[in-house]
Amino acid sequence: MRLLIGVSGGIAAYKALETARLAVKAGHSVRVIQTPTSERFVGRVSFAGITGAPVLTGEFEDDPARGSYPGEPLPERAPISHLALVERADVYLIAPASANTLAKLAIGAADNLVTTAALAAACPVAVAPAMNNRMYLNPATQANLELLARRGITVIPPGEGALASHGERGIGRLAEPELLLEACEGLLAPQPASHSDELRGVQVLVTAGGTQEPIDSVRYIGNRSSGRMGYALAAAAAARGAKVTIVAANVKLDAPSGVEVVPVGTAAQLAQACEARFADADVLLMAAAVADFRPAAPAEHKLKKTGAEAPSTIELEPTEDILSALAQRRRPAQVLVGFAAEHGDGALAYGRDKLTRKRLDAIVVNDISRPEIGFDSHENEVVILTSDGAVREVPQSAKSSVAEAILEEVSRLRRDRLDAQPPVVA
Repeated sequence: MRLLIGVSGGIAAYKALETARLAVKAGHSVRVIQTPTSERFVGRVSFAGITGAPVLTGEFEDDPARGSYPGEPLPERAPISHLALVERADVYLIAPASANTLAKLAIGAADNLVTTAALAAACPVAVAPAMNNRMYLNPATQANLELLARRGITVIPPGEGALASHGERGIGRLAEPELLLEACEGLLAPQPASHSDELRGVQVLVTAGGTQEPIDSVRYIGNRSSGRMGYALAAAAAARGAKVTIVAANVKLDAPSGVEVVPVGTAAQLAQACEARFADADVLLMAAAVADFRPAAPAEHKLKKTGAEAPSTIELEPTEDILSALAQRRRPAQVLVGFAAEHGDGALAYGRDKLTRKRLDAIVVNDISRPEIGFDSHENEVVILTSDGAVREVPQSAKSSVAEAILEEVSRLRRDRLDAQPPVVA
């Protein structure tokens, strides 16, 4: 993919650096253009160092690469600089997109290189707003975003959290670089029409992240799960029309658009949240890494390393088997999917045992001994085992692609389950 990134002025411009880095790492060719104001936050030399290509900030600036992207031959003739990059781009991403830039795009203004490229773009265009929450929620900004969306521009919603202004929180944080890149890759990925809305109206319950079991008021037993796989599943299910709820255990990611998030900390809290919502769910995707053990008697204060209260041992007790408990009271039409993060040999055998023992419809097995996939990685490689004997191998790819494969199996299992149900006689 030839990705053109347009950077407008805002403190969130630093995230555009990471987006460019991730895109290059994923094998994409990246060029960057900036507004003059954005250089107050991130200089062009930083982007040039990451992309290996010159960065332009003005419409009349000569491009030493003559509109080519990294890895491409240098054209013999110099093109019109402010048009060549967007003409050759497969996707044009404006991130961060300031309130001022969004307003210009809405009225078709072309007073700098970033807005001029947007007006001349024939490729898919995505904008990622980033600004103070009051600016974002202002009716003028919201109207501009709605207008751009109606024109076919993809709007990547901002997240909620701490803002640049000291002590302020709210919506307006630029989406995380991983989500920005996934959105751009998704604009080029083929979307099978037969599956685009097959989960419309279906209630999907997803768990994500890793539980943390307190030792004392400061320390805990936890794991390395980032929640990326669960969030990718939630985003993919929502895109297929599902009504999605995520029970998120200690996840630091921005939530997918249109998805309800229920934050939890411990295995007990995750179990309680799932039990409260399971009866209404049509599909359960249990992607969270739930601790198998917890301290039997956590201290209410911080334990000292030395002295009389320093523990020589910490007694552990098993946590709830949440998935097995939910499976015991499942409805016939519900589809339950478990996940087995295993280390090295024997992963598939353990996965098959877990599939049968917990009465699941499918289990997703991945080998966490490989550092380039699994926990806290943007990619995964899995094998999906289903209760009807099917085995689907998903090669190493972005977790968004793995999520699509999992949901294809979920949809197939749902169709088979619904087809097998006896007709209702009035």
